[in-house]
Amino acid sequence: MKKYPLLGFIAAALALPVHAQQSGTASSAGAASQGAPGTAAAREALKQQEGDTDQATLLKQTLTAVDKQYSLLKRGKLAATYDLSYTYIGQDKINAKFTDAGQLTLFNIENDSSHTITNTLTVDYGLRDNLTGSISLPIMSKYSENPSFKGLSHSLGDIGLNVRFQPIEVQRGKPQLTLTGGVRLPTGRSPFKVDVNQGVATGSGYGSFTGGVSLNHVIDPVALFGNVSYTYNLPAKHLSQLRDGVVLKKVAPGNSFGFGIGFAYALSYDITTSFSISESISSATKLTYADGTTSKTKMQTSGVMNFGLGVRLSPKTTVNLTAGIGLTADSPNFTLGLSLPLEF
Repeated sequence: MKKYPLLGFIAAALALPVHAQQSGTASSAGAASQGAPGTAAAREALKQQEGDTDQATLLKQTLTAVDKQYSLLKRGKLAATYDLSYTYIGQDKINAKFTDAGQLTLFNIENDSSHTITNTLTVDYGLRDNLTGSISLPIMSKYSENPSFKGLSHSLGDIGLNVRFQPIEVQRGKPQLTLTGGVRLPTGRSPFKVDVNQGVATGSGYGSFTGGVSLNHVIDPVALFGNVSYTYNLPAKHLSQLRDGVVLKKVAPGNSFGFGIGFAYALSYDITTSFSISESISSATKLTYADGTTSKTKMQTSGVMNFGLGVRLSPKTTVNLTAGIGLTADSPNFTLGLSLPLEF
C-alpha cells in the first residue's frame, strides 16, 4: 500500500498543541463574585478573552492540511491549502453575592456561548528541500451571545508565520523527525481593546512564539505520531480598558507546554481514519490595573480528543474532515473542520 496518502493524513492529525481557553468553572465564577473589584475585573477580562480568542485555530493547528509536516515541499515549490473550521464554546456561569452576614442577595445563572466560523488560506513555500515556510491568513465570522453583547462580527484573525525543518533525510521504514517554529501576530481584533457592548474580538490580543518537535513512524497500514511544543507569549501593554470599575493596563499571558499523540489507519488507498489526543498546560496570566493592583488567573489545562477522515480524490488532492471534542473545562466544547489543498 502506498504510504504518501497516509503520511499526508497524519500530517493533518498532528501539529501545534491546543491553547487553553481562559475560563473558569461555574463554581469558581460564583466564588470570584465575592472578591475585590480587581478580582472581578480580572474575571471579566478573561471571560471576554475566552469567548473571543481565535479558538478555531485549535482545529486548524491540530488537524491541518495535506503533506505539510512530514513531506516537505521541494525548493522553489509553492502550495496552498484552504481550511474551513467551526468551533462552539458554551458555559453556564453561576453569579452569587452575599452580605457580610452571609445572606444571599443575588443569584442568577448566565449562559455565555459563541459560534465561530474561520476561513483560513495557508500558503507554503519550499525554502530548501528540507525547509518549508508558510503564512496563514484567517478570516473569522463569530456569533456571540452573553450578558454584555449579542450579535455577529466579521474580521481578520491573527496571522501566523511558520517554518518546518527536517534535519534528517527521510528514510523508508524509519521514524521521521520534524522541527517546527512559528510566530503569531496580533492582527485580529484584541479582546482587551474591543468594546464589550458593541462587538467581539477575533484575535488573542498578543503575539507569541512557538517551537516544537514532531515524530512519526509508518508501519503500513498504520502510522504512529506524537509531538511536544512550548509557546512563549508576549505581554499586551498600553491598554486602557474599563472593566468592572477598574482600568486594565497590561496583560501578561502565561506560557504553555503542549503535547499530542495518536495514530492513523489506512482503510484503503483512498480512505484514511485517525484518532489523536492533544493537551496544553498554560501557566497563570497576570493582569495589571491603572491603580497599581494586580491579579492572577489559575493554571489552565486544555485537552481535546480528535477524530478524522481523509478521502483521496486524486493523486494531488486529499480532503480531510475532522471533529474534536473538548475533554476539559478550558477547551472548546466542539469543533468541526475541513481541509482542502488548492492546485495552481
